[in-house]
Amino acid sequence: MTALTLSTAGAATLRADAIVVGVAKGAKGPSVASGAEAVDKAYDGKLASVLESLGATGAEGEATKLPAPSGLKAPIVIAVGLGTTPEKDEAYGAETLRRAAGVAARTLSGAKKAAFALPVEGAEDVAAVAEGALLGAYAFTAYRGTEKTAKSAKSGASDKGDGGVKQPLGEVTLLGAKPRDKAHKAAVERAISLTEEINRARDLINTPPNDLYPETFAAIATAAGKEHGVKVQVTDEKALVKGGYGGLLGVGQGSEHGPRLVRLEYTHAKAKKTIALVGKGITYDSGGISLKPPGHNETMKCDMSGAAAVLAAVVSAARLGLQVNVTGWLALAENMPSGTATRPGDVLRMYSGKTVEVLNTDAEGRLVLADAITRASEEKPDAIVDVATLTGAMVVALGSRTFGIMSNDEAFRTSVHEIAEAVGEASWPMPLPTELRKGMDSPTADIANMGERMGGGLVAGLFLKEFVGEGITWAHLDIAGPAYHEGAPYGYTPKGGTGSSIRTLVKLAERTAAGDLG
Repeated sequence: MTALTLSTAGAATLRADAIVVGVAKGAKGPSVASGAEAVDKAYDGKLASVLESLGATGAEGEATKLPAPSGLKAPIVIAVGLGTTPEKDEAYGAETLRRAAGVAARTLSGAKKAAFALPVEGAEDVAAVAEGALLGAYAFTAYRGTEKTAKSAKSGASDKGDGGVKQPLGEVTLLGAKPRDKAHKAAVERAISLTEEINRARDLINTPPNDLYPETFAAIATAAGKEHGVKVQVTDEKALVKGGYGGLLGVGQGSEHGPRLVRLEYTHAKAKKTIALVGKGITYDSGGISLKPPGHNETMKCDMSGAAAVLAAVVSAARLGLQVNVTGWLALAENMPSGTATRPGDVLRMYSGKTVEVLNTDAEGRLVLADAITRASEEKPDAIVDVATLTGAMVVALGSRTFGIMSNDEAFRTSVHEIAEAVGEASWPMPLPTELRKGMDSPTADIANMGERMGGGLVAGLFLKEFVGEGITWAHLDIAGPAYHEGAPYGYTPKGGTGSSIRTLVKLAERTAAGDLG
């Protein structure tokens, strides 16, 4: 994990491998943002002109590397775009700073230390730059390297790990913040705790399914809980059979790796509210007997992103000491075809007692979630939020960077949406049209796991709603689009697992603790 510190040192005198400054897109060309005054002075006030001559515009996502003049201790200057210059008396938005810091951290992979001299005023800016830098510096290197490259590394490579992959930026020194300011210090401490858990979730999502399956996922969750004071209870396959968890068992019965239900519990002595988070944890989704075609199964190790998000959120709540009780439920299974797998046409008796006709074994996420939501409802929390890479239909509707929000309470849905937007996670409120429920009527069972094809993401939400306890506020986040990024990295978002929805869940817990959610 990249280290992060605050410093009152000047940008010109700090020793580092590089200094990061911001550049905005002005009406007459690029302009140097506040925080970079000393660096601009070292260029005789002509940094903007130098950048423009190199083709820099100040657009978001841009990074321009140039040699530093003799007046700076660092040999390199990295100018990152901040987008359009704010109006007078306005500041750069938190997400703008977060993304710019992420771009800088990615650009500086392989470097040992960098000083960030971006425009920082209040604690919110400090948090944004810290989060962006720590998330942007992420790299998944656990499976890189061979014996040959390991030997060559011993001979002197300093900025690359096994396999010739550059290691993340080693240290970020944040300039312009105040190390002794309580708000600034708290912002950094929160950013470190939060981003460490997001990056833990990213590691889980990126881990190959031959190593991450229900049993090993449960073991990782148990270890994380032990480290941070979170109680963990693992219900194994034998206990699931005894308990009647037909959804989890039905999905997992085709695999050699049996399903698990993991309960995480963080409590605070002064908490007045309890929220339950439920995560879909399909460690690999082949589609089962309804097998996915080639081109649709290569990234299905990411189908446990919801469970990874829930684990990260509960552990974050514990690390931050939030005055709210948070339970997490990880519904873990591997969906595989075999002679013992559930068939289309089979009927499962769920933990709730309801029967479900399985029309498509590739609509498995809703089955494991249904059992977990029913179990979570028994404890009568003030709210339940489930998180899942649930439907391709949601990706069709909202694209690959936005998750959908459904709820049985319009005000709660609005609150979750506002929280997501506030923390920089793109989301959109979606309806639960009652007329779509009829499409899940079954001549054999209480309900089918499929309904109308059009509006498939909404149909899945309606299915889950059937298993929410009476009188409990509930929201469903379908993160199928943003959970796993297959394109080139951007901002602080890497290729692969992203950690989508974790910041939203943590902020929801914080606002619940503060009494801001009823």
